[in-house]
Amino acid sequence: MKKTTSTQDLTPSQKAANEPTLALLRDLVRTYQAFYTYDEAHIRTLGLTMPQFDVLATLGNTPGLMMSQIAERTLVTKGTLTGIVDRLEAKGLVERTVPPDNRRCFIVKLTQAGQTLFEDVFPTHINYLKTRLATLSPEDIHQIRAALGQLRALF
Repeated sequence: MKKTTSTQDLTPSQKAANEPTLALLRDLVRTYQAFYTYDEAHIRTLGLTMPQFDVLATLGNTPGLMMSQIAERTLVTKGTLTGIVDRLEAKGLVERTVPPDNRRCFIVKLTQAGQTLFEDVFPTHINYLKTRLATLSPEDIHQIRAALGQLRALF
């Protein structure tokens, strides 16, 4: 006869290991890791790093943004943003300008070469991602976004 363990007999760490939320968190992290691996592999073929692509994609279709705006709109932390912009500037893809009305900050905008690269790689990458998501219906996408929004609101 198999001996069953009562939840009262479990240690706090054993109880925590059996929490349904742990399985949810593992699924969430595994999903992100799978996406990141797929996403990064393609971005590398474009000659960019993930943070560089993120900044280029954020600056695309804008007249330029302040560093604080870029930090708010990207997945790049403020601490690493300066180095990323420095490297993109060294590649001739972005430039910094000082606005005449606020000389304490600067605007980062795409150069002509950066705009050309953005026009080439952004649609290419979106189409690359769309091939994986093509099996999702509009309703699936709506439900997934709603569930992710619920999760994000908890934090």
